[in-house]
Amino acid sequence: MLAPPGMNAHTEYLTFHTKKRRELVHLTPKLESILARSGVAEGFMLVSAMHITAGVFVNDDESGLHADILEWLEKLAPSGVDYRHHRTGEDNGDAHLKSMLVHHEVIVPITKGVLDLGTWQRVFYAEFDGMRDKRVIVKVMGE
Repeated sequence: MLAPPGMNAHTEYLTFHTKKRRELVHLTPKLESILARSGVAEGFMLVSAMHITAGVFVNDDESGLHADILEWLEKLAPSGVDYRHHRTGEDNGDAHLKSMLVHHEVIVPITKGVLDLGTWQRVFYAEFDGMRDKRVIVKVMGE
């Protein structure tokens, strides 16, 4: 289905292969490049992890906060626990739960051709079961 007249739609995919099982990846510069290629000046950008053991969130780009986030998630969904999911042969039950806590997608407004984020807001990909290829879809819609 095509976008309505005057409305543009642009889709790109990002692929990640993190070096660690749990890792946060700053996406904002890549998203700004995608937005520039889209030609959209007013609209929205959807950023969505295409895996059930990863997520996308908006927060500050500060290393202490990132450590706090990962520590908090580990307390809420600790690794090494005998989750029922592990009885299926998997070992990533905690990654599924962590993903639910940060959610799998964000929508960012676009105003005057830029991502309309707050002063300290940045977009991050959160990997909880990494060291293998994972994808994120970025869909820009607007005029």
